[in-house]
Amino acid sequence: MRVALAFGRHGTTVEVPETATVVAPGDPAPLADEGAAVTKSLGAPLSGPPLADLVGPGDTVAVVFPDLTRPMPNRTVLPPVLAELARLGVAPERIELLCATGTHRQASAAEMAELVGPDVVGRYRIHDHRADDGEHVLVGRVDGAAVRLDRRYVAADVRICTGFVEPHFFAGFSGGPKGVCPGLADTETILEAHRPWRIADPRATWTVTDGNPVHDFVRAAAALEPPTLCLDVAIDRRRRLTGVFTGPLPDGHRAACEFVGRQAVAPVDGRFEVVVSTNGGHPLDRNLYQAVKGMSAAGRVVADGGIIVMAAPCGDGVPAASAFARLLAASAGPGELVDPTGPGDLDQWQAQILGRVLQRAEVWLFAPGLDDDEVRSAHLRPVHDLDAAVRRALSAAGPGARVCVLPEGPLTVAGAG
Repeated sequence: MRVALAFGRHGTTVEVPETATVVAPGDPAPLADEGAAVTKSLGAPLSGPPLADLVGPGDTVAVVFPDLTRPMPNRTVLPPVLAELARLGVAPERIELLCATGTHRQASAAEMAELVGPDVVGRYRIHDHRADDGEHVLVGRVDGAAVRLDRRYVAADVRICTGFVEPHFFAGFSGGPKGVCPGLADTETILEAHRPWRIADPRATWTVTDGNPVHDFVRAAAALEPPTLCLDVAIDRRRRLTGVFTGPLPDGHRAACEFVGRQAVAPVDGRFEVVVSTNGGHPLDRNLYQAVKGMSAAGRVVADGGIIVMAAPCGDGVPAASAFARLLAASAGPGELVDPTGPGDLDQWQAQILGRVLQRAEVWLFAPGLDDDEVRSAHLRPVHDLDAAVRRALSAAGPGARVCVLPEGPLTVAGAG
C-alpha cells in the first residue's frame, strides 16, 4: 500500500507492505473561527487577569513568536493579538516583535515576510534574536548558572509570549517557557539548558516535563522574567488551530501539553525491524539538524539492530557551517557523539541524540538537499528512492520483518508496548 508522508511543502508517498503499522497523531477538528478564538482567549484566559487588565496605552510591549524552523501559524495568531493591543490603545511604535530563534539562523527579509505576513513586517518593529550579539542582561541564576535574556524582552513593560505545543524529544513539549529560554537566551544560557548530562537523563524525553532536567531548567529560567501572558496553540496537520491556551506560566502551557498529549501519544505492539519516519514536513524538515527529531521518534519503536528509513528534504543542508556539521565531521562514529560527561558545545545535544539512535539502529536517509558525502559524514546511509530503500531494508531484515510508518514523524509519539 502507498502511504502519504509529510515531506517538505508538498509531501511524498512510500510503498510499504499491507501489514505495515501506520501510526499518526489524532486530528481534532480545527476551530471554526481561529482569529476569534485567539481574541477570546486574551479576554478570558484559563487563569489570571485578561490582557485588558495587564496593559495600558503608555506601556511598551514585547510580543514573542517562534522562528522559521517551527510550523507555528504566526500569520493566524499575531494579527488578532496585535489588533487587541490596538483596541486597548497601544500604538504600533510601542510594540516590538521578538523572533525567538535560540541559536537558529536569522530569517531573510523575504522569509520574515512569509513568516509573519507583509502587513506585520511593514507596520511593526521586528527583532530577529541572536544568541551571540551581546544584547542580553543577567536576570538571575538557575542551578548556579547565570541566565541572560534578550534586553528588549526584559525591558518591556508587558511581555506576551506566543508559541505552539508539540511533543519534544528531550524537553517534553515545545511552547510555553521555551519561547523565553532558549528562544531569547544568550549562548551560554542555552548551553547550560542543553548540558550533555541533562540530555543523557532518561527523564529528558518525549512528553515528560516534571522532573525532566532540561524542562526544569527552562521553566526555572523563564520564571526569572516570566511573560505577562503566554498564548500557546495546538495545530493540526494543515497548521490550523485546534486549541488556544492562554494564561500565565505554567497554567496555560500545562493545559496545552495535556491536550496535545492526548492526541499525539499512540501505543504500538512491540518493536519493528524497519521504521519509516519523516520530520513532520515544512518547516520542520529544513535541515539535517532538525531531522534528528524524526529519527529519535523512530528510535522509540525500532528493534535493536533495525533500520530507520528517514525522509526529510534538508533544503538548508546540514547546515554546512553549523557546529552540528563540525561535530559530525570530527567524530569517528556514534559512540563519540553520546558522551554525557563533557561541558557541551553548540549543537552537541542534537549530535548526542543522533548518536544514541545510531547505537541502536542504522539510519538510511532520503534527503535531496544533501549530497552523499554530507549524509555519510553524519554516519547515515544515503538513499535516493524511498520505495527501493524500504524493499532493501526488508530484505536485509529477513523473513518476518515488521514495518512501522510514522507519516508525521516527531508529531507522533509512538510507544512500544
